[in-house]
Amino acid sequence: MNRYGHFRLHPLALLLTATIAGTAVAAGDINADGEDENVMMVQKTAEQELKQQPGVSVITAEDIAKNPPVNDLSDIIRKMPGVNLTGNSANGSRGNNRQIDIRGMGPENTLILIDGVPVSSRNSVRYSWKGERDSRGDSNWVPAEMVERIEVLRGPAAARYGSGAAGGVINIHTKRPTKEWHGSLSLFTNQPEDSKEGDTKRTNFSLSGPLAGDALTMRLYGNLNKTDADAADINQAQNGSYAAGREGVRNKDINTLISWKITPSQIMDFSYGYSRQGNIYAGDTQYSNGNISPGGLVDSLYGSETNRLYRQSYGMTHNGFWDWGDSKLAFNYEKTNNTRLKEGAGGRVEGMINSDEYSTSRLQNYRASGEVNLPFDRWIEQTVTLGAEWNHEKLDDPASMSATDASGETIGDISGNPSDRNTENSATTAAVYFEDNIQPWEGTFLIPGLRLDHHSEFGANWSPSLNVSQELGEGFKLKAGIARVFKAPNLYQSSEGYLLSTRGNGCPTTVATGSCYLIGNDNLDAEVSVNKELGLEFAADGYAAGLTWFRNDYKNKIVSGTELLGTASNGYNILQWENGGKAVVEGLEASLTLPLVEDVLDWRTNATYMIESKNKETGNPLSIIPKYTINSMLDYQITDKFSTELNWTLYGRQKPREFTESRLEGDTGLSSKEIGAYSVVGLNLNYTVTRNLSLKGGVSNLFDKQIYRENDGASTYNEPGRAYYAGVTMSF
Repeated sequence: MNRYGHFRLHPLALLLTATIAGTAVAAGDINADGEDENVMMVQKTAEQELKQQPGVSVITAEDIAKNPPVNDLSDIIRKMPGVNLTGNSANGSRGNNRQIDIRGMGPENTLILIDGVPVSSRNSVRYSWKGERDSRGDSNWVPAEMVERIEVLRGPAAARYGSGAAGGVINIHTKRPTKEWHGSLSLFTNQPEDSKEGDTKRTNFSLSGPLAGDALTMRLYGNLNKTDADAADINQAQNGSYAAGREGVRNKDINTLISWKITPSQIMDFSYGYSRQGNIYAGDTQYSNGNISPGGLVDSLYGSETNRLYRQSYGMTHNGFWDWGDSKLAFNYEKTNNTRLKEGAGGRVEGMINSDEYSTSRLQNYRASGEVNLPFDRWIEQTVTLGAEWNHEKLDDPASMSATDASGETIGDISGNPSDRNTENSATTAAVYFEDNIQPWEGTFLIPGLRLDHHSEFGANWSPSLNVSQELGEGFKLKAGIARVFKAPNLYQSSEGYLLSTRGNGCPTTVATGSCYLIGNDNLDAEVSVNKELGLEFAADGYAAGLTWFRNDYKNKIVSGTELLGTASNGYNILQWENGGKAVVEGLEASLTLPLVEDVLDWRTNATYMIESKNKETGNPLSIIPKYTINSMLDYQITDKFSTELNWTLYGRQKPREFTESRLEGDTGLSSKEIGAYSVVGLNLNYTVTRNLSLKGGVSNLFDKQIYRENDGASTYNEPGRAYYAGVTMSF
């Protein structure tokens, strides 16, 4: 059986344990996945049952093997229902840094986990006036070949994970150590047909096996890859735009896991990971006119590394399987050093490189978590989960906190002198939660949950949830869920020392004249969303179909302020981060699986249709996403050794913002440029030469549909054209 999540020992758990008798649990041998092969629990845990809800998709290692090789897992995850890749806001100024966006809630509301532990390296990257980050996100820390499965949780099922999961959760599970020695070496190349697009080369290895019989096993993997930047003039040659193409990336990863079976029913895992991720600069200034760069600095940096992320992670986890249930206790530490060339922090050049000097921001996360699962059937068949978490986050970013120099000025209670402003900020969050998977009668499951988070700066937040599953007979199930989820303010929004400025054009339309400062606010409320979904599913004899309606009612979104607080000593208007208005995201998700020829030919399709996605006050979307998306895959197992997959994705029309947010936009107006519907088709071939040698190859974007970025309206990103790829994996 599967066990995921975090651990927490709680006095109430011990009290409940003392009252529980007759539980059908027996400790036995642990398999390679860290699971007790002999445990027979009467009921799944709430977490396991939630993974059967309509807003959940699971991508297996087999699915990944049939996909074209990718450098970033987001390129696989984007094919799930409700998932798109977008920039961090509807502004689009960092459009080619596309991250996972679930149900139109924006990347900041997508929580990324690796083996159940949150990954937060992107939080070390400065948060801009419009909510952008110069970040590729956190989906590129694990090579695809090392993934056992990826769980994509949308809507109410994600509420149990706390802050940042309002859109959903991506939980990336890596492969466990094996009881016998196995190893692999994979090589991959991707060659675009257009010479102006960056090509890719990648290699990774893995080694897994016993160190001391079955009691001590290990897994080690490493990864090297490089994707070159697009040519500096890739967009200019097509549409006259100076907007940069996709920047490149270099990855170096090493990760190890040692698993110690203390007894047949107790396992200790020790993990360590190190990654270095550097960009290959493509000349992005966030604007169409690259000539605003000081002294031609941008042109001179093309092809260089202008930012590097160094990520280290340490983990220690104890899994226990007892007569009364099971437990998990984990301690994790994550450290990210974000080293980059200094950037502007004011006006039109905010976020643009303006110096050849590097500075480093440091983000540290300390985390402890624990969980107990207690199955019993004294009154009714159920499994109770009790958990607790503690997380301390600490940021030190001297470059961003002191980038705005207003020496000699007083800005409310803030000094304009950079040396007087604190470069550090930190926050501690503690949480307890309760879940119960109840089967009151055959075919019916009720999953109530309640989570309490307490933030050291912003107080308590309650997250109740209820999910229901009801069998209707003849393969049909009705499933529904509702949950309150939240996102705490980030460390930039709450830091008084984080000072941004504009000489007027960037001021909101509510400020008629003068220049503006934007300061931090330590008196914000958490962002809150009430997520609802209702789904009908059918499954029988390999056929499957489903239709899900979802709606997220979002409020308190933290935005750059529009209300004037006062004036600084130099006459600038003072604004601060504040809780904005309400938003609504509503849509439909559908899926269909047809086994056209048993074990030979399968056809799988999913679709997402956005009924609405907008801020209720302005009408602007939270992020720019297609009106609808259809993903269709035809999987043909030609022989035991040879298979092929034809995949097709249709993206619907993408509309830009319609309502102005700054004084400059009010003067010049917003572009109404849309991106029309378009399709991308790919062909993937897999051939197993021998047990220890496999080949793959294919063509992506077979019909060469390209989108060229303009930074105009919805045209905020590059869609790469036709490319040819090949890969080989050798194993033992």
